[in-house]
Amino acid sequence: MKIEYNNLYTHFIFTTLHRLPVIHEKHRERIEKYMTGIINNNNSHLYSIYANPEHVHFLVSRSPKLSEESLATRVAESSQRFINENKLCDRQFAWQETAAAFSVSKSDADKVCKYILNQKEHHRKMTFAEEYEKL
Repeated sequence: MKIEYNNLYTHFIFTTLHRLPVIHEKHRERIEKYMTGIINNNNSHLYSIYANPEHVHFLVSRSPKLSEESLATRVAESSQRFINENKLCDRQFAWQETAAAFSVSKSDADKVCKYILNQKEHHRKMTFAEEYEKL
């Protein structure tokens, strides 16, 4: 059956291998833009993204043709290749083999966007390890 309308909001969190802080601020926007392109090219819509040194948060409304795992795999594999080919890290870059995906209701999407875009300030108060444990 063809799906004419979808409302499949997902908050993803990708973590760098061993949670090493290898995403440098000077390359953050370039990595975010590349990941945005991957998401858009997979018929999904990005609402917000923020690349921290050891993890990335992003909120998407994904295509019903893609599972969370399928979209996450496409974004992870392509962005990892892009980061390495462009030498955007001091070492070989890799994501952990697992990611987190949380469904988000339409009524909470704005709140999640604000949370993602406020990551820099948020992590001044709480480390990523503390945040991940809380989630």
